[in-house]
Amino acid sequence: MSSIVKNQKRSTAALLGRRIWLHGALYIMFIPCVVYFILFNYIPMAGIVLAFKDFSFRKGIWGSPWVGFDYFKMFFNSYDAQRLIRNTLIIGFMKCVLEFPFAIILALMINELRNARFKKISQTVSYLPHFMSSVIIITMLQRMLAPNTGAINQLIGALGGDSSTFYLMEKKYFLPILFLLDLWKNMGWDSIIFLAAMSGVDPALYEASQIDGCGKLKRMWHITLPGIRSTIGVLFILGVGGLLSSGFDQIYLLRTPGNMEIADTLDVYVVRTGISGGQFGYATAIGLIQGVVGLILVMLSNKISKRITEVGIW
Repeated sequence: MSSIVKNQKRSTAALLGRRIWLHGALYIMFIPCVVYFILFNYIPMAGIVLAFKDFSFRKGIWGSPWVGFDYFKMFFNSYDAQRLIRNTLIIGFMKCVLEFPFAIILALMINELRNARFKKISQTVSYLPHFMSSVIIITMLQRMLAPNTGAINQLIGALGGDSSTFYLMEKKYFLPILFLLDLWKNMGWDSIIFLAAMSGVDPALYEASQIDGCGKLKRMWHITLPGIRSTIGVLFILGVGGLLSSGFDQIYLLRTPGNMEIADTLDVYVVRTGISGGQFGYATAIGLIQGVVGLILVMLSNKISKRITEVGIW
């Protein structure tokens, strides 16, 4: 029995070596990706130990005394915990769930364009905002929404309305502004993956549907969307893991004394307490909670998706 197992291991190793030899160029191109994840994702995970230590610069990470789960208890017993979790879930749901269909719709619209030049221009224009800095975008937004002098208020004033509204100082406008801003910035970039998946749908299916008299909407619904179902499922499952990670830069830049009640999220709180407040262990504990909850959500959504739609990550 042991000899059979050894022979199987040898044959597997020989097959793997043969594949590496045949596709050596691809494996070489893959090396920078592996190095990147090792350096910036796996090695920094050693810092998670800060969540269980009373960190001291003099003693270092490993020399600092252990505090166990004190930071976790401190956070859940704090006055801000409920508000921070609620705000983070609302913004995370908005970004991960409500914005998700828009990238698919944009990809469907671009995919139906028949003029190749116009199609390339439309795609380029749609994903250019992704490369713009959030600082630049929100600075432009602040100028546009400024009371009396902003373009939006001037237009409202010209139509006979009140032109003195300070939108960024009012809590009720924060979520709509953040939704539209994030959608404009990321919708085009997110649609690239769906466009790539659509290019793999068999053209013969479209030709057969045209012969049967199907219109564009029916072809989208019955051919294109089922053809990219697995891509949609995988990206949605991965997106669910970000429900407790609402992002930092946009929210931090949009925060004002007027909307602070709803704009204060876990990501902003971690940076504020960790970097500004110097509570590195406490901030690491909150970040660890976000990571663990995200992992659990991904595993649960993957299990549910596989049971219902037979689409999953693993």
